[in-house]
Amino acid sequence: MVLRAPGRGGPRDGCPQTGRAGRAVSLASKQASELQSEFLYSPPLIQAIFSGDPEEIRMLIYKSEDINALKRTPLHAAAFLGDAEITELLILSGARVNAKDNMWLTPLHRAVASRSEESVRVLIRHSADVNARDKNWQTPLHVAAANNALRCAEVIIPLLSSVNVSDRGGRTALHHAALNGHTEMVNLLLAKGANINAFDKKDGRALHWAAFMGHLDVACLLVSQGAEISCKDKRGYTPLHTAASSGQIAVVKHLLNLSVEIDESNAFGNTALHVACFNGQDAVVSELIDYGANVSQANNKGFTPLHFAAASTHGALCLEFLVNNGADVNVQSRDGKSPLHMTAVHGRFTRSQTLIQNGGEIDCVDKDGNTPLHIAARYGHELLINTLITSGADCTRRGVHDMFPLHLAALNAHSDCCRKLLSSGRKFSLMCNDSVLCAGFQIDTPDSLGRSCLHAAAAGGNVECVKLLLSSGGDHNKRDKCGRTPLHYAAASRHYQCLETLAACGTAVNATDQWGRSALHYAAASDLDRRRRVNLEPESEGVQAEREKEAALCLEFLLQSGATASLRDKQGYSSLLDRDDSHQDDPESLNAKSPLHLAAYHGHAQALEVLLQGEREVDQGDEGGRTPLALAALRGHAECVHTLLSQGASPRLTDSQYGRSAVHLA
Repeated sequence: MVLRAPGRGGPRDGCPQTGRAGRAVSLASKQASELQSEFLYSPPLIQAIFSGDPEEIRMLIYKSEDINALKRTPLHAAAFLGDAEITELLILSGARVNAKDNMWLTPLHRAVASRSEESVRVLIRHSADVNARDKNWQTPLHVAAANNALRCAEVIIPLLSSVNVSDRGGRTALHHAALNGHTEMVNLLLAKGANINAFDKKDGRALHWAAFMGHLDVACLLVSQGAEISCKDKRGYTPLHTAASSGQIAVVKHLLNLSVEIDESNAFGNTALHVACFNGQDAVVSELIDYGANVSQANNKGFTPLHFAAASTHGALCLEFLVNNGADVNVQSRDGKSPLHMTAVHGRFTRSQTLIQNGGEIDCVDKDGNTPLHIAARYGHELLINTLITSGADCTRRGVHDMFPLHLAALNAHSDCCRKLLSSGRKFSLMCNDSVLCAGFQIDTPDSLGRSCLHAAAAGGNVECVKLLLSSGGDHNKRDKCGRTPLHYAAASRHYQCLETLAACGTAVNATDQWGRSALHYAAASDLDRRRRVNLEPESEGVQAEREKEAALCLEFLLQSGATASLRDKQGYSSLLDRDDSHQDDPESLNAKSPLHLAAYHGHAQALEVLLQGEREVDQGDEGGRTPLALAALRGHAECVHTLLSQGASPRLTDSQYGRSAVHLA
């Protein structure tokens, strides 16, 4: 499409999409060349139009060449080229003057986009519709405004009842002219009655767009003609916000000279200084501070500009400006996050050093009890961990659920961070032996749920973390408050290598938790697919197949290591990890399960095949008398049903409570 138009995007809270609107403008020439290329591969008549030979065109018309071809007609091509003579020739030969192409653009739209006043006059003389709309509801006037077709607009405007018609996004021709920086067009539209404070569907005014794109001349013209300088869009952005977010320093200076409210907040409580810091606009930040912006003003969530500068990708200079101008380096948001926490989340190594050197509290805690060291360990930022520890951070500080930073590093599979946390304490330790971390706490110290760092590593799935903790004296038989060992966690999470490493240390593979479940139960029923659906985390079929393969490897390994396939758990649990007492009397609840029942119930076909290799009683019943085949049929797992039938499972066996067979349940 050859037309220039504002993009649908605009300034967003904390994340203004500075590229979309400008992208529509920058694509105009590219789209024009693509259109020309498309026409060149079109029928002979259209190619003749591009060659500009009226005689050849007449000859083709006389040979009954279709002058109203589908998609884009020859008249569109002539209008696109701005050739008034050929345009008239085609119309007189029967071309439909208001024909629409696949984007619903008429020849008049095309002629205006090419800024061909003569072609526009020819089309209008032959009754071209000046109010025609394309798929974006843009009229020829919108196109003229976007393309600075001043003379074309002067021809069209007298034929219109209003110059304030809006497109699908609610933008008028004035919005388009302001966005694209066409000062003369803006002046013309205002002279013809354009509403200077008209707003689009997001309440954006022409001044918002001029400020956002940095068109100073347009902004000055709009202000001089009465545009509201403190107008807000639906997100509460003023023109100062939009200019600050996209780094338009000249517009920012002009607005500040007009005495706009410098600390005006948007709907989220963010000032212009907030959005400038978030987007790393250091020149704007410096200008705002020089004009007296409040460096400590908090938004609705308690975040100050310093929080945003600490977090943003390009906010290093912004942070220095703020710190040098008195920003509180220890200010905390409503959830207790300090600027140092923000650097820990995003791994801003240099900025963390700046904050610490200026008095940032190393061990400040958020509402969950996490220090910056916990956060850095959670997100795997080894360099930041090193900086924090060197600066005196406490490795033994308890965080969320009474976890150490080491718990979080292991849980999130960051082996380098685990190594750093395990080794860094030597310089601070008074005592050190096989079962004590050099940082001063026992490596098997549990969190509030009884889980050691080795439990966390087994759940995280990084075998290097598991090996590091085992070599540091971690107890592989340590149990949490539910009686589960690290082996249970590795099995439930389908981490084959962790399972293998833990078993090699002598962990009892048939050890059961307080509900009588072994690691084999957990491996057979680990319902990660259900969790993935709940968390809305899509996975490709290849990834899912790989995870199923690893689950089967876990089962095979446990069986080869002596796990008992017929081991039953206790009653009262409808799934592996969650108790559901409301289903105690439900004939469809799952009670007293063997691993074979669990695999069939949860649809783990590969796991079922592995279990059946060492299982003779394919028709064994649970406490309700239901067979694995009945459970697979109940849940609709066709592949599991096929596997069980091929192993001789009987579809006629009934349960003891309701007399239902697998056929009934299916």
